[in-house]
Amino acid sequence: MKVYFGIENFKNVNNPVVTTGTFDGVHLGHQKIISRIKEVAASINGETVLLTFYPHPRMVLFPEDNELKLITSQSEKIELLEKYGIDHLIIYPFTNEFSRLSSVEFVRNVLANKIKTQKLVIGYNHHFGRNREGSFEHLKEYCPLYGFDVEEIPAKDIDNNQISSTKIRKALQLGDIKTATSYLGHYYSLMGKVVEGKKNGQTIGFPTINIKVEDRYKLIAADGVYAVKVKYNGMMYGGMLNIGNNPTIEGKGRSIEVNIFDFNKNIYNEEATIYFIERLRDEIKFNNLEELKMQLSKDRENAIQALSLNK
Repeated sequence: MKVYFGIENFKNVNNPVVTTGTFDGVHLGHQKIISRIKEVAASINGETVLLTFYPHPRMVLFPEDNELKLITSQSEKIELLEKYGIDHLIIYPFTNEFSRLSSVEFVRNVLANKIKTQKLVIGYNHHFGRNREGSFEHLKEYCPLYGFDVEEIPAKDIDNNQISSTKIRKALQLGDIKTATSYLGHYYSLMGKVVEGKKNGQTIGFPTINIKVEDRYKLIAADGVYAVKVKYNGMMYGGMLNIGNNPTIEGKGRSIEVNIFDFNKNIYNEEATIYFIERLRDEIKFNNLEELKMQLSKDRENAIQALSLNK
């Protein structure tokens, strides 16, 4: 997959089949669109192009709204889109100036003149252009003028619930990993740097690595204990993770700590990716360290069982 940070370096490709949107989470609804553009591209000897934006438009248009967090960081989204087989990814800088483009200017200047779109595939209820004025109906009107076709993909449903990035964010904020995974079609994950902690886990027989997520817009799942997989240096390990304030040992500030099973390497300042498999319990304040150790032993057993069911 070729990645373009901005559209200036994008060169003409063979029969571009295009989709556009924020694609936060790259969930099952997004995957449905990706599958369709791959199918169309194969039928016309074309190449797939996904046009997305950074920062997220809401962060530019509503800067006072500091609560928006994203399911995927930019690097995580790039990795997922490559996994799902996109040929060309354009990450367009979203600015106030760009937001003032009318829908017809966006279609003419970007989709037609720059990308030279042969076919555009969009998701259900997709809007674009100044004040989100553009819609599928507008596209059907404009496309013949600029020489490309457009197709709208119906929303993806699970159990009659329409999938959306907003619903997945809410599930993660509640710690509902099961729902988030079912809507994403892959595990929710976070990438981060391994940093030095207080080594409290080591003193009670459950050494942990501390993960620092450097993307300030990344959504971190609800506090609690989770069964996880840890990817480090191309290898996958099982583990259990705690998000929270470590109330039993009077931790200060929220932390992300992972006990990796059968692992004793020093990996400070290196990158690791955590995949959330199942939520095991809430974070609890215990009366003493002995009670905490007993619970951690149970958590390990439960995590191993959860991981064995999700190989």
